[in-house]
Amino acid sequence: MILTIRIMNNKIEVKAVENVGVMSGAIIFIQEDLNITEVQEEVLVGCLSILSLFGSLAGGKTSDVIGRKWTMGLAAVVFQSGAAVMTFAPSFQVLIIGRFLAGIGIGFGVMIAPIYIAEISPSVARGSLTSFPEIFINLGILLGYVSNYAFSNLSVHTGWRVMLAVGILPSIFIGFALCIIPESPRWLVMQGRVEEARIVLLKTNDNDREVEERLEEIQKAAGNGGDDGKYEEKPVWREMLNPSPALGRMLVVGFGIQCFQQITGIDATVYYSPEIFQGAGIKNKTTLLTATVAVGISKTAFILVAIFLIDKLGRKPLLYISTIGMTICLFSLGATLTFLGEGQMGIALSILFVCANVAFFSVGIGPVCWVLTSEIFPLRLRAQAAALGAVGNRVCSGLVAMSFLSVSRAISLGGTFFIFSAISALSVVFVYTLVPETKGKSLEQIEVLFQSKYDWRGGEVELADVEHLVQKE
Repeated sequence: MILTIRIMNNKIEVKAVENVGVMSGAIIFIQEDLNITEVQEEVLVGCLSILSLFGSLAGGKTSDVIGRKWTMGLAAVVFQSGAAVMTFAPSFQVLIIGRFLAGIGIGFGVMIAPIYIAEISPSVARGSLTSFPEIFINLGILLGYVSNYAFSNLSVHTGWRVMLAVGILPSIFIGFALCIIPESPRWLVMQGRVEEARIVLLKTNDNDREVEERLEEIQKAAGNGGDDGKYEEKPVWREMLNPSPALGRMLVVGFGIQCFQQITGIDATVYYSPEIFQGAGIKNKTTLLTATVAVGISKTAFILVAIFLIDKLGRKPLLYISTIGMTICLFSLGATLTFLGEGQMGIALSILFVCANVAFFSVGIGPVCWVLTSEIFPLRLRAQAAALGAVGNRVCSGLVAMSFLSVSRAISLGGTFFIFSAISALSVVFVYTLVPETKGKSLEQIEVLFQSKYDWRGGEVELADVEHLVQKE
């Protein structure tokens, strides 16, 4: 993961890039160079997600203490340390140590980047701006695939080290970015630094009256009614363990959507795309890596569609398109691997359905998952509740990544994707019954949305919210 941040035209972009794409190709050479077993391969690939949950858990509290901005800096430093250790690792054991550090850094990053953007963005563009980390994650995966292809002709001992080393280079820009970007205005209000929060809000909104209204909303949400005094900290974890009905609904939506994002098998598709294509009949390593580049291009290109539509079409319609499309693609991939076997038609359809699956993922549940988690929780609970969601995401990712090869050996590749398809179908039901639409609402209005009694299905959600806003006017 690499975090880079910039301010442009009063818009703040935080970029997060994982080395997922790099590892999917590097693992081929690591197997040969370090003579690791299949179980060690699963541990090496999957432990990143499991270990990142510790970073996500720590990130919630850390971001409340030192701020959103410097938590991102900490994430980058920890991850880059891990990448450096992996680059020079002489053995599997040292490689795991580097993977441990990288996982902690990723845990910090995936939790805090969407929260920071959501808290600093104007409501009208919050969805698209919060989706920006996803596009740079996808861009990083694509560049990882490309670097794998570019360095595939190096010696086995050197090739995978160069692949992993590439991820270290952008870290020098992070220090400069952290000196430029502002702190989250909502975190500043929680610390009683209201004037600093007002200055930050003025950077993203030229209307002084709207800034004052938004600042008043933030102070009310933080439980800080005046300009003086620090937000009184409440027992956050106790409140989450014994939630109110409104908070309970938020936790179900936030934790559930995070888990569904991963248990539908996206990380298995990305990490093990070479193995999937091998199962379809591709034998040549260069051809395998070329096919993975196509996967990276699909995943990156379609995230642009999501960024364009998320604040126009809304969160829920994109989730429908994404989950239904993934269900069809996963079922079709399972059928192709099961019934067509190795042959040109099977290879072509396997590549098509893998690319289509990651495309549907990028259109909806990939970015929308993080957008929803960063905007549905109350300010006083946001960082640690979002961290809980990120933990669910990382645990599911790790379980899938660490078991994919073993399960596919036991029930076949095709059978594994039939299971993913069934889980994806359940995610459609989850979206329909539990996920509300949050497009165009301020973070404080979304909190009110969950506090009201309403039918979770879209139409009445919107009606209830409109009635509340009319009464407020």
